Amino acid sequence: MPSEQGRERIEDEDWSGRDLGAYQAEGVDFVDVDLAEATSTGAVFTACAFRGVRFNAGRHASAAFVNCTFTRCSFFDASFTDCKLIGSAFERCDLSTLVVTGGDWSLVDLSGAYLRSVRFDGVRLREAGLAGVNAAGAVLRTVDLTASVIDGADFTGADLRGCDLTGVDPLVARMRGAVITADQAIVIATSLGLHVRAEGG
Repeated sequence: MPSEQGRERIEDEDWSGRDLGAYQAEGVDFVDVDLAEATSTGAVFTACAFRGVRFNAGRHASAAFVNCTFTRCSFFDASFTDCKLIGSAFERCDLSTLVVTGGDWSLVDLSGAYLRSVRFDGVRLREAGLAGVNAAGAVLRTVDLTASVIDGADFTGADLRGCDLTGVDPLVARMRGAVITADQAIVIATSLGLHVRAEGG
């Protein structure tokens, strides 16, 4: 069914538990579609819009959601493994207990998102929009945050061990109690203009 903009529109359909396999879609509007417990391997969504879509408990591997928009979508207990979400944007989404392992989420816009119960492990989040996110207590392990925008973000008590913080300004975010490694401490000290030297050096 074409939308007013001439785009294909899929609305109010129940795809829960469906195996999408390597499903492909480009420029499609998914509205109020139930994708709970759906699975996919190698699926590709390009420039698609998801509005009110339920991804709850879904399992997606080696899938791509490139330059897509997610509005009022629910990702409760969903997992994405080695997926590509380059350039996608999330707005007013429920990301509770989302687990992301591997993959490329560069240039993703998560501004203002509630990320306290998410887990990102080994994910590329270069130049991501993380301004204003609430990631207090979140687990972000070995995540590439190079040049990401974190203005006003809250990483209080977050596990940031192994993250690449190159080009990230720690003064614009709350990081009290965040867990990092000694190597990361050196990177942060250097970004603050400090000179790190061995004792007696």
